[in-house]
Amino acid sequence: MPQQRRWHVFDTPGSLATAAVVAILAAARAAIAERGAFHLVLAGGTTPKRIYEMLAAEPADWQHWHIYFGDERCLPADHTERNSRMASAAWLSRVAIPPAQIFPIAAERGPAVAAAEYARTLAGIELFDLVLLGLGEDGHTASLFPGQVKVHAVQVALAVFAAPKPPPMRVSLSVRRLGAARQVIFLVTGAAKAAAVAAWRSGVAIPAAAIQPAAGVDIYLEALLA
Repeated sequence: MPQQRRWHVFDTPGSLATAAVVAILAAARAAIAERGAFHLVLAGGTTPKRIYEMLAAEPADWQHWHIYFGDERCLPADHTERNSRMASAAWLSRVAIPPAQIFPIAAERGPAVAAAEYARTLAGIELFDLVLLGLGEDGHTASLFPGQVKVHAVQVALAVFAAPKPPPMRVSLSVRRLGAARQVIFLVTGAAKAAAVAAWRSGVAIPAAAIQPAAGVDIYLEALLA
């Protein structure tokens, strides 16, 4: 089945970030009201970082938030290029989410071990409430790269050994696991993404197009890419 897409175009990265914050907080309120918890998957990158910094200044029922990561680089836990370190510095260390409800990927243990451990971490979660994803210049999302995407993989988390951009070793949630969500939002800014967006719109099977939650995906797009 083709991916169901809703394109949302914003004049500036700032207005996109503001809209994303509003959507995240709304999803959290709804999830907590309906199910008593909010299960959120984070993306790495500069656009999400701005959003996380904005979230740190917002009031929310943080005690009911549970945080996961869509992918991670196999680097030391305190490395500046770790997604978990960025999210902690920008947001998570500045709000009252219980530390036991933040689940970084232990990618410093190597791709295979970390992927198996993260699969066990996620074993009791049928659906995420919200998954945030980015888009690479080559159309990749999380650490699912062109030519490496296993669309029908049954695994929850994948060990990546030969990513085409450094570092080569990573861990990524699978297409199936990222799509097991009530809501998925892609956050796309920067002129360098233009070719990937054009390919996506024209039906090319880039990795981002493989994420197919039942409710479809929302794509927050900077206007220069529209």
